[in-house]
Amino acid sequence: MATDFLGRIVRDDLPNPANSPELFEGILTRRVFAFLIDCVIMGILVTLVTLVAGVLGIFTFGLAWLSIPIIIPVTFIAYYAATLGSSSRATLGMRAMDIVLTPTREVRLDGWMAMIHVVLFWISTTILTPFIVLIGLFTNRRQLLHDMVAGTLMVRRSPMVRHWRAYAHSGEPA
Repeated sequence: MATDFLGRIVRDDLPNPANSPELFEGILTRRVFAFLIDCVIMGILVTLVTLVAGVLGIFTFGLAWLSIPIIIPVTFIAYYAATLGSSSRATLGMRAMDIVLTPTREVRLDGWMAMIHVVLFWISTTILTPFIVLIGLFTNRRQLLHDMVAGTLMVRRSPMVRHWRAYAHSGEPA
């Protein structure tokens, strides 16, 4: 059994960039564009929810306006938890860029793990903005800091489907 940099057990069936380079081709660029697409989608969602709170604020004599600072982070977390925690394991931007989030440890990727991944992403992006992508340049699987801490891996979806099918038929790690 392999371990990650913190000594936690890593799944045996994770793809190896040396054997399956197509899974990692352009993954950092795809992640950047997926993030930009998701920012546009989240901007639209936040605008809509804020408009609803604004209208409700008129009817509640301003009480609903107090919820606006809470609405924005809740909208972000709900969007990521609903999309990353779904069976597709990808946000709308990630789907458009043909990438998927995969757990690296023997745990299921659910809404809670997706929320942890997102919170770590936004914390690391806020604090380490220029360095977050640089870390991915030096890891063999192109993992960013929050991926390593959360125990996730981002790979291209279409080659990954072929990888999992081959793994299921062979019965041994690829």
